[in-house]
Amino acid sequence: MRKRSIIGLLAIAGLAPLSAGSVQAKALDVYLEGDPSGPAPASVSGGLLLMGGGDHDIDAMRWFIAKAGHGHIVILRASQHGEASTEFYRELGGVLSAETFVTHRRSASYDKHLLEALRKADGVFIAGGDQARYVRRWRGTPIAEALDAHVRAGKPLAGTSAGLAMLGEYLYGCMDGHSLTSPEGLADPYGKGTTIETGFLHLDLLKAVITDSHFTERGRLGRLFAFIAKAQASRPADAPPLIGVGVDEGASLAVEPDGTGHVYPTVAGTGVSIVSGAGIGRVKVPGPLQAARVRVTFAGEQSVVHLPAGYVDKPDRVQDYSAGGGTITQLP
Repeated sequence: MRKRSIIGLLAIAGLAPLSAGSVQAKALDVYLEGDPSGPAPASVSGGLLLMGGGDHDIDAMRWFIAKAGHGHIVILRASQHGEASTEFYRELGGVLSAETFVTHRRSASYDKHLLEALRKADGVFIAGGDQARYVRRWRGTPIAEALDAHVRAGKPLAGTSAGLAMLGEYLYGCMDGHSLTSPEGLADPYGKGTTIETGFLHLDLLKAVITDSHFTERGRLGRLFAFIAKAQASRPADAPPLIGVGVDEGASLAVEPDGTGHVYPTVAGTGVSIVSGAGIGRVKVPGPLQAARVRVTFAGEQSVVHLPAGYVDKPDRVQDYSAGGGTITQLP
């Protein structure tokens, strides 16, 4: 895999010294596998891949690669390195190239090479990491505009873990650096720890949607209730209720351009939880979340999820919950 540091390239060209200070100040790292020139060998189709983190389901990843016409994949992240390029190009295979851009500064969101790669990309994959960095470095920049344009052009977009969090109209930004737990969210849904953001992407299939990942494994149902409560409190009174989409670790929801989604689980019994915001309050009320009845529909491998409406054909199960006193309770 070839790594191309913008500062390093400038230093080689004699335009900047490759010193310790300049390395620390670099805005962008680029990792490339394959040849990014040339057209995709197959047709490109729109679609969204909502991934719950953890191990990637091979069939879901191949669905995404096929949607990208087996062409050029651009991976975006704000930490770590370029392992995803290797995964796409050498382990999964079937793509012409895979290029990872790791942004270290907000200024990287204006880099011409990055933006041109996004414009030409057949598929874009937002990796996991820290979604607060994504919010701070990408919101209101040409990266966010390019992602919206990519989807409008009928090209596929995927996100896993923190990358999944970025896709909905509303998102949990984890802006205080502490990952909110369900007990904390239920105890104080409108508090400072429930850092709900919006105005990032504008995807029609995820309008009025907020997502969460590592869902069942980390017991995140209660905090998704809290996310919905705080986000709904900021919406106009006549706006439709939100839905929450909680994707289990290792599972993926592959959404076609018409909004129909199918679950790809890596482990039997994992899937996607659809939380209806209709039963969650629209007005800020101090103290623990109070909700008499909240419906949660679990979509498994045989189910069909319809977005952005949120209804499910052939659900694995449907369960109602109440919330009060900082806890949630299953209802008969």
